[in-house]
Amino acid sequence: MIFEKGEKFNGFDRIVRVGTLIGENHLRSRLNQHFVKENKNRSIFRKNIGRCFLNMDNSKYLDLWELDSTSKADKDKNLKLLDLNFEKQLETRISNYIQNNLSFCVFQVDTKEQRLFWESKIVSTLAKSKELTPSKNWLGNYSTKEKIRQSGLWQVNELYNEELTETEFEQLKRQIT
Repeated sequence: MIFEKGEKFNGFDRIVRVGTLIGENHLRSRLNQHFVKENKNRSIFRKNIGRCFLNMDNSKYLDLWELDSTSKADKDKNLKLLDLNFEKQLETRISNYIQNNLSFCVFQVDTKEQRLFWESKIVSTLAKSKELTPSKNWLGNYSTKEKIRQSGLWQVNELYNEELTETEFEQLKRQIT
């Protein structure tokens, strides 16, 4: 779970993203992709933050930010359109924002199926809450993705599935502690 400076609920830090790992033992690598490696094509989280900065700045580069250059075919097609110097500066801005404004906590869930189950339930519970709303100053309010703005979460998947039941919530609390 990821928390963002300035985002509060009842005096506690508000969760702004929930993620899971599909594979085993990938936590360090995934955190590196989000928090350190400056490559929006490997982290939709970074891409979403970049979209907000570009939208906030009324940048004409926003459409180009959507282009991927990961695969050879995408590189051949898109690389000549991109301003790599500009993207490097934006990636640094994203890294600075993430490293200075975000924190996270993790808890162990043993199987892929369990991880996906809990992720979906937690995300849906947060997204459907009428109380866990973002602040007026939340960067995500500049998102080009309506689901991000509406949910107050840095994600668009799993938002409106089944919420946690009381029993599941109690089970989750035992899992975490």
